[in-house]
Amino acid sequence: MNVIIPNIEKFEGLKRAIKKQGYKNLHILSDFDRTLTYGCINGTKTPSIISMLRDGHHLSEEYAQKANVLFDKYHPIEIDPNIFLEEKKKAMTEWWETHNKLLISSGLSKKDLEDIVENGHVKFREGVDDFLDFLHKRNIPLVIMSASGCGDAIQMYFDKAGKDYPNIIYVTNQFVWDKSGLAIGAKEPVIHSMNKDETIFEKIPNVYHRIKDRKNVILLGDNIEDVGMIEGFNYKILMKIGFLNFDEDKLKQKYEEIFDVVLEGDGNFEYVNSLIQEE
Repeated sequence: MNVIIPNIEKFEGLKRAIKKQGYKNLHILSDFDRTLTYGCINGTKTPSIISMLRDGHHLSEEYAQKANVLFDKYHPIEIDPNIFLEEKKKAMTEWWETHNKLLISSGLSKKDLEDIVENGHVKFREGVDDFLDFLHKRNIPLVIMSASGCGDAIQMYFDKAGKDYPNIIYVTNQFVWDKSGLAIGAKEPVIHSMNKDETIFEKIPNVYHRIKDRKNVILLGDNIEDVGMIEGFNYKILMKIGFLNFDEDKLKQKYEEIFDVVLEGDGNFEYVNSLIQEE
C-alpha cells in the first residue's frame, strides 16, 4: 500500500492540532464497505449486501427482477447532474422505501443476513481489530455511516468479530424484526446516497448528543462522495483519509485534490493505526 500526502504542510498542521486537543475532542466518521473492509478478496471485488441477497438465493424468485426494475427507474435520477438535489433526495427516499417494502414482502429474515456475514465475502482489513480496540479503550466514538439497504448486517459483522463495542454508533438502514426473525418494518430515518451525511443526526438526537462536543473529526472513506458525510456538522478540524482501492491511474489525481491522505492499493490499516495512536 502506498501512502500519499498531497500537502504535507497542511497535513502536519492538522495532525498537530488534533494531537494537541486530545482524544476527548475527537470522533471518527467512517464508511463501511471497502473502507473498513477490503475492496477485493482473492481477486474478486467485494459485493454489496444487496447484491449478495439478490444472487445468493435467499429471497423470493421475483425479488431480483423487481429490484432491478427499481434500479433502472431510480439510478438514472441518482447520477443525473442536471436534476436538483432536493428532487434527487425525494426520489432516493422513494427508492429505498419501496425497496424496503419489497425486501419485507420477499421474506427477508435475520437468517439471510447471518448467512451473508458467515459466507466470507466481506472481510475486515488487517489491523481493523486493533483500530477498534484502541478507539474502545480511549472511548473515542466511531460513527459508521452506510446507505446499505440492510445495515443490520453491518453490526452483525462487528458482533461476529467480537468488536461490537459501545463507542460504535451505527448510522445505517435497519429493519424491525418479529420474534421469528422476519422483517416486518423499516426503521426511520431512511439513509440513501443523497442524505448520507451528519445532517441526518437531526433525526437521531441520541446520536448527535454523543458527538456534538467532539468537533475534531478524522473521516475515512473509499469514494470521493464519502467526504460529504461530514456535511451539516460544525467541526473545527477535519482530516480526510481516502482508500483508493481501484482505478488508481484514473482516480489518483482527484483523490489527491479531495483527501489529506490517500492510501493507494487495497491494503491494511497499519498507517491509520499509527496515525491515530501517535502520542
